[in-house]
Amino acid sequence: MRFQPLTRARSSLVTTFGGLPSGFWWLWTAQLINRACGFVMPLLAFYITEELDRSAAFAGTVVAGIGVGSLVAGPFGGALGDRFGHKPTLVGALGATSVSMIALAYARSPWALLVGAFVVGVTNNATRPAHNALIADVIPGKDQVRAYSLNFWAINVGYSIAMLSVGLVSLTGYTALFWLNGATTLIGAVMIATRVPGRATTTAPTEAEEAEGFGAVLRDRAFVAFVAAQFLVLTVLLQSESGLPIAMGQDGFSPSTYGQVAALNGIVIVTVQLPLTRLYKRFPESWVLAGSSALIGVGYSVLLFGHTAWIYAASIIVWTLGEIGNTPTSFALVARISPAHLRGRYQGLYQVAWTGSAVVAPLVGGWVIHTWGAAPLWIGCLVVAVAAAAAQFGIGTRLTRRVKDVEQPEPEPAASGAATEKG
Repeated sequence: MRFQPLTRARSSLVTTFGGLPSGFWWLWTAQLINRACGFVMPLLAFYITEELDRSAAFAGTVVAGIGVGSLVAGPFGGALGDRFGHKPTLVGALGATSVSMIALAYARSPWALLVGAFVVGVTNNATRPAHNALIADVIPGKDQVRAYSLNFWAINVGYSIAMLSVGLVSLTGYTALFWLNGATTLIGAVMIATRVPGRATTTAPTEAEEAEGFGAVLRDRAFVAFVAAQFLVLTVLLQSESGLPIAMGQDGFSPSTYGQVAALNGIVIVTVQLPLTRLYKRFPESWVLAGSSALIGVGYSVLLFGHTAWIYAASIIVWTLGEIGNTPTSFALVARISPAHLRGRYQGLYQVAWTGSAVVAPLVGGWVIHTWGAAPLWIGCLVVAVAAAAAQFGIGTRLTRRVKDVEQPEPEPAASGAATEKG
């Protein structure tokens, strides 16, 4: 009797981590290492203003250069992955990121910094469609939500480690952090090149399939509508990096307090994501997407009830629970609906929702708060998120039905009645 909790815990661990191929775990380890040593991006503005003694306006322009590069990177990286293979594209992009990251440490002129930031934005974000497509290449459909959840978990664990380690700059200086970031990125590339199989679960594309480009993806109206709905949800979610700190500053909170409260996002994800993912798997993907998207809006609407640190903390906890349901499920659904020869392009177009919202969210958050105050922004977040959730319910239902049609086709009349599997 006393061993039942231990037995349940062991069963839970097996359910969460068991049965996935070693190739995925090498991908997962590379992701964790790269995120844990991802110092340059969050410290870039500090580096430009403090180390290089440039203005805050110029620092913002350089960071925006990374954003512009990121917008280009999604479709570009996705197309490269489908043309040359997801694994070679990922390895090449990681290698290019390593070189460009180290080169940026030695850029001094305004143009060198701007061009260097743009190149880092392109190379670093070109890895993402290939990485997400490669997960789908090595993981069967039934385990993809779990795999993307574990990948999302690694991202957040790594980010938390990186944020706790930024004090290294006082010991090593900025240049050493650029080198460390670049070196670990290269280590990740070597790990993937030597340990992760390529497209193991699909056949090579035909000549007709090779000729298809982004036009084929854009003609998938249900998917394009899904990307648009996700863009709206992500624009709400990313108020955590724009509207939220601005509002907390207006309420008299220090940057230190904002950092402590914002850290709850990573803490909640690391703590409860894996058990919540097992819970979410009991429901249809369309339900999870719609419910989690609405929960993100509800989380921001909590801020209408006060201006204390506890209210901000409660808000972050609520919308983080929505983020946990939305992010892995959406990536897995994109992987499952995309034909193997277009998997990179589908992930690339989906990445536009992320990079586009990263550009739009701070503009919307800052403008609304400056013009009308914080309360209208939180009301707008609720309205937009609920509307997007309603759209996702319908879109997600259609996409999920499409997945089931592919994965469980009807029996052939002339056969013995047993259904055959495609792909």
